[in-house]
Amino acid sequence: MEIYKDLKNPASQEFEKLLNSQLSKINIEEGKIIEGKINKITEKFVFLFVEGLKSEPVLDINELKSMGLTDKIKLGEKISVLLEKIEDKNGEVLVSASKAQKIKGWDKLVEAFEKNEPIMGKITSKCKGGCIVEHIETGSLMFLPGSQISDKPLKDISHLMNEPQKFALIKLDKVRGNACVSRKEIISSFKKEDKAKIIEKFKVGDIIKGAEVKGYSNFGCFFNVNGELDVLVHLQEISYSRVNHPDEVFNIGEKHDLKVISVDMEKLQVGCSVKQLSPDPFEHIENYELNKVYKVKVVKLMDFGAFCELEPGLTTLLHSSELSWTKKNVSPKKMLKVGDEIDCVITEIDKEKRRVAISHKLTLENPFESFEKKFPVGSIVEGEVVNKNEYSLFVKVENLDVDAFLHCNDLTYLNNGEEELTKYKKGDKIKVKVLEIKSLEQKIRVGFKQTKDDPFDWFKDKNVNQAITVKIISTDNKGLIVRPEGCEMDFQIKKSQIAINSADARPSRFTGGERIDCAIADLDLNKRKVSLSIKLLEEIEKKEALEKYGAEGSGKNLPFSSLSQDLKKKDKEKK
Repeated sequence: MEIYKDLKNPASQEFEKLLNSQLSKINIEEGKIIEGKINKITEKFVFLFVEGLKSEPVLDINELKSMGLTDKIKLGEKISVLLEKIEDKNGEVLVSASKAQKIKGWDKLVEAFEKNEPIMGKITSKCKGGCIVEHIETGSLMFLPGSQISDKPLKDISHLMNEPQKFALIKLDKVRGNACVSRKEIISSFKKEDKAKIIEKFKVGDIIKGAEVKGYSNFGCFFNVNGELDVLVHLQEISYSRVNHPDEVFNIGEKHDLKVISVDMEKLQVGCSVKQLSPDPFEHIENYELNKVYKVKVVKLMDFGAFCELEPGLTTLLHSSELSWTKKNVSPKKMLKVGDEIDCVITEIDKEKRRVAISHKLTLENPFESFEKKFPVGSIVEGEVVNKNEYSLFVKVENLDVDAFLHCNDLTYLNNGEEELTKYKKGDKIKVKVLEIKSLEQKIRVGFKQTKDDPFDWFKDKNVNQAITVKIISTDNKGLIVRPEGCEMDFQIKKSQIAINSADARPSRFTGGERIDCAIADLDLNKRKVSLSIKLLEEIEKKEALEKYGAEGSGKNLPFSSLSQDLKKKDKEKK
């Protein structure tokens, strides 16, 4: 180092000049993309020479192959890499070829986005919501939303996979490094000029013949005209009658004539109308009368009803509830077909709301009214069990198209109604009494037990507080089950009503089969309710005895009558 101490020495000055010129050429910084020259290749690694670095950076051969750089794995080839660290903890240089490629690719995407230029790419795979597109030039991956694949819905995109094609960059997120592209914009830009030429042919008032129903939306219906243009018929332009959705009137693939009502060259849109092809039928709605029968034509079938035409352009809904008197939740598709002509009664005309309501069942005889005329309330008729559920039977009387409802509580006076219900099955003949008919609500209620004598009538000549004799049928913790002599019904005497003295109010005192007397505590013939009580009978007999033989305190003046009370008083004084 001594020879360089004297910088006046010509040799030292020349060395200093050469050293400075060499260092000025080498500008190495971490985070920069640099180029390295391959000077050694092994089975797994590639060694690069980068001027200015004290050691050779190493690249994994598999990394280069995955990037599609297999052809560049040759001695002397130059490869761009990202310098991540000049020296790590092991003293080695860290570089990445894939990161360098991504950064270079991102710069090219930013440049294309700013210049609004298309880029070349290919769809490599599908993902949630769309596809992944690879930038052919740099290998960068971009997202293609499903809505941006084409200007028409595509069920199959296999013919687009791995095919080089143009894409428009529609969104770049520089912070996250995400790119979003569109194939639809490229297609639409080519079609825009052609579409303008097609729309120029149309004028307001033109009639389009045989346009095909292509699709629906909640605001209108789309028609295809001659396979070259899609036009919209707004919901309000479909019919003079109220329409909630286009599928109420149109079917996909049907052909209809349209009238052009608007042409927008800026938006390249043509608006059409179906209803304006005919005069407004509501202008002469006064020609129709309420509650009068008219022939209507079925034009559309839905799950909830059928759309029918009173005349061309005047469509109304025949709701499924107005098809039949007896069939509930009937499907219009099973009863009617498009093109049928049926009789209907107009039940409502609302000119302001432009609505007409019709009914088919009103043209038919109401079977509930027929039933009422033939079998008024109180009639006893024979019927057949046609259906049953967990709490009732349905009975068909004669050939009338109605089912009468028989609740299990109306099967028997004596037993449990649900248990009695298990004894019946479909096809059983049963004699019933008509209890109630509601024609408007379409309900008929019948009973079986009402055809028999009511065992509760045994109490008709009985009164509250009257003593009766009963037989004990069984006992339990709640009390006694008893049956009055001469009656077929069983009743309960509650535990609290067995005796005045609570110590004697034990159901276990009885074994069953005994005959005892009790009193009627409560009686309601209308509600068929009765309460029995042994305790009440004891109270009545005690009261009668006191009234006959003296007061309750009689005998207190006898000798020793107060002895027990005196002894208790003495014991308290001692304490």
